[in-house]
Amino acid sequence: MNLAYRLRPQTLDEYVGQEQLIGKDKILRKMIDQGQLSSMLFWGPPGSGKTTLAYLIAKAANAHFYQLSGVTSGKAELLKIIEEAKKHIRDNQLALSSGQEPALTNKTILFIDEIHRWNKAQQDTLLPYVESGLLTLIGATTENPSFEVISALLSRSRVFVLQSLGKKDLETLITRALKDKKQGMGEYKKTITAQAKDLLMRFSGGDARIMLNALELAVTTSQEKKITPEIIENVFQTKSAGIYDKKADEHYNIISAFIKSMRGSDIDAALYYLVRMLENGEDPKFIARRMIIFASEDIGMADRGALIQANEAFEAVNKIGVPESQLILAHVVIYLASAKKSRAVPDALMRAKEAVYQFPNEPIPLHLRNAPTKLMKELGYAKDYTWGEGKVGPKEGLSFLPEKLKDKKIFRP
Repeated sequence: MNLAYRLRPQTLDEYVGQEQLIGKDKILRKMIDQGQLSSMLFWGPPGSGKTTLAYLIAKAANAHFYQLSGVTSGKAELLKIIEEAKKHIRDNQLALSSGQEPALTNKTILFIDEIHRWNKAQQDTLLPYVESGLLTLIGATTENPSFEVISALLSRSRVFVLQSLGKKDLETLITRALKDKKQGMGEYKKTITAQAKDLLMRFSGGDARIMLNALELAVTTSQEKKITPEIIENVFQTKSAGIYDKKADEHYNIISAFIKSMRGSDIDAALYYLVRMLENGEDPKFIARRMIIFASEDIGMADRGALIQANEAFEAVNKIGVPESQLILAHVVIYLASAKKSRAVPDALMRAKEAVYQFPNEPIPLHLRNAPTKLMKELGYAKDYTWGEGKVGPKEGLSFLPEKLKDKKIFRP
């Protein structure tokens, strides 16, 4: 068993972090202490303690506890647990009728890790058993449950947001790991420098699991009695590690920060987020595509060269590849961040959409219609429209827009 597993707390008092939820007089702690448990969803980053908290809640409730993975399990595994939950109720009723005290309550808590990986059909299968109270669901997700959990299940669950562990929490875990001789690594009698500790916490990105397992590797593979920054760098095999999942929230958080930094003309921040994405393996073509969108959406007519530059960046990425294309991306990021900004193009598009929704079926003016037949000409098609060297368009007083929209200004430079 690895260090992170061995140090898993056995009581809520041993649990580190999430004081906003389980601290004294906080909502989740009150629910646990008063036995007022309902289905809930834990939304938080990796290593923030979601699985451990679910286990401790089940233990405090004296409930049957089952765990499924949203990645590897499905309907078949769920149905087995449902039958077990029904059996627990029957066994409890039988025990009570015989004058015996059941070892556990008849409550069954089902913990589904990465519940966002379950599809709609799988979540639909779970729903009636949550509604009936046969199962108390605790779902864990790193993704926004509003988008990943079906609305019926979401409405029957309380969402709790878990935060990345802070510096104080991480330091507590490091101290516990180095001093605990039974479950930790106290037998090695090693210490860690302040700089190495800061580096370990920073490289772990607030993920306690990554941090503890990295610390274990540093302790067990080094001959030194003191853990130094060099040892930590060697464990992570990098000087600038980061936690980055291209399918998870952090992916979208960073690209959002990147776009907003360019929009705010902060070149330094834009370059920081660009490099952070590239160093963590982001597809440079994804970044270049977002830059093309940005050039039109946020710069538009204020600098007509911006869209050309962004397109050229994408072409360069395709032709050159990494790492050389990083230079081109940085070049164009600086250009886009420095350029004047204008929302005239997206605003005009929005007003055009509004006009279409308000007037979806307005007749096309006769003077704009083609007249390939004699009948069409007799009906007035193409009449009063000129296309010559002196003038292109309808005669004075007529509009390109349908009659009801003739005075509407959609594009406002």
